[in-house]
Amino acid sequence: MARYTGPKQKKARRFKEPIFGPSKALERKPYGPGEHGRSRFTRKSEYAIQLDEKQKAKYTYGLLERQFRNLYEKANSKEGVTGEILLQLLEARLDNSVFRFGFARTRRQARQLVSHRHIVVNGQIVNIPSYQLKPGDVVTIRPKSSNLDVIKESLETSPKNKYSWLEIDKKSKTGKFLNYPEMENIPENINVQLIIELYSK
Repeated sequence: MARYTGPKQKKARRFKEPIFGPSKALERKPYGPGEHGRSRFTRKSEYAIQLDEKQKAKYTYGLLERQFRNLYEKANSKEGVTGEILLQLLEARLDNSVFRFGFARTRRQARQLVSHRHIVVNGQIVNIPSYQLKPGDVVTIRPKSSNLDVIKESLETSPKNKYSWLEIDKKSKTGKFLNYPEMENIPENINVQLIIELYSK
């Protein structure tokens, strides 16, 4: 499956947010990329604003258009508030949860750990980054992979139990997905209502 592999900081500067993690480039240049990044000012249409929000969400969670659309359709088919369900499904992805647990420093790194069979869910190796976790699922590092430097370094620098819907034991390198998060507890700055309006047209 193709992935966006272009310059990350250009995208972060486009949205003026560190969507790929802390960015020194964004701190140094808090304006859009390109020759006219400093001076460009155009009034965006409603559609352009909605599209930008969807693109920001896609880049943040590392999804392609078809994957994101399918996740929206799944959220829209469920009972409840579509926007909140969409964010919950994004947060329940295995690669995102591996990142949230602190096993990886970025979602891209987390996706690689999953794809390379370093992650175990409920005792079974899972190598599908889009795998949807359910409340009660236990995620661990494969025993053969527990001494990988990238995992140890990430755990050393990650905060403990930062997210209320996750339970993390750094010593055993184990994480538990307790429940789907409330929308207000999800730290990403995404106006999901704009995305719903875009797809509802």
